Amino acid sequence: MDLSRIPLNALRAFEASARLQSFTRAGLELRVSQTAVSHQVKLLEETLRVSLFKRGSRGVTLTDEGQALLPVLSDAFRRMSDALSRFEDGNFRDVLTVGVVNSFATGWLLPRLDAFSTLHPEIDIRLKTNNNRADLLEDGLDCFLRFGDGAWHGTEAACLFEAKLCPVCSPVTAERLSEPADLLHENLLRSYRQNEWALWFQAATLPPPRSRGWMFDSSLSIVEAAAQGAGVGLVPVRLFERDLETGRIVKPFEAGIVTGSYWLTWLKSRAETGAMRAFRDWLTETATEQP
Repeated sequence: MDLSRIPLNALRAFEASARLQSFTRAGLELRVSQTAVSHQVKLLEETLRVSLFKRGSRGVTLTDEGQALLPVLSDAFRRMSDALSRFEDGNFRDVLTVGVVNSFATGWLLPRLDAFSTLHPEIDIRLKTNNNRADLLEDGLDCFLRFGDGAWHGTEAACLFEAKLCPVCSPVTAERLSEPADLLHENLLRSYRQNEWALWFQAATLPPPRSRGWMFDSSLSIVEAAAQGAGVGLVPVRLFERDLETGRIVKPFEAGIVTGSYWLTWLKSRAETGAMRAFRDWLTETATEQP
């Protein structure tokens, strides 16, 4: 079909009406009358030779054809909006969308991110936090900061640093811990990676206790529970230096284990942009510095 035959206003009127399920609300959003919206939608239907809406006394609902068209147009308008937002006061700003594990974002990245913005004011960072699970393509990520072994299908990976896991607890809890064996009598706060405590006890040449107690999907929650005296957590201590420095939590023992590292990853099929390269170079250099 010749796209030049389809007015942009008609597409915009349909997208707003379909998303809002109302010609009236679409008119308010687009700052035109309900009649104007209805006219534009009718023009689009005549051009496409299909019905996009079922019209009834209680409003409008999408036909199968309308349901097929809506996500395509919504994505297209979102992409145009994102692209146009990069032009500000006559200057072009590069946008970098970064997925990042919650604990890594809070404990390591955010305290340092202002330094990157100072070096690269032309790059706008957009962060999307998660619990180590995301899809680079479906989530629209340029890159993803994640924990693991560096082997993810279809991705390139640059190692930032190892994630040493050490026990942490409140100062009150630490008063009754004089040797690693004392942990056998404590409530052990566990992550969804259930073998971590077993590996720590193995490294300490102790029989691991039976798995029991609370389980969390984030190191942030484990540290919060430990700080409140709920038990002893096993967490990547480099991400919680501020909590350790203030004494909110303490390390009763220095012994730790390494089960993975933090990585910057991006799709092999994705052409690297200048913003991606600048962010990678800054990250890898900053990660080599002492915490």
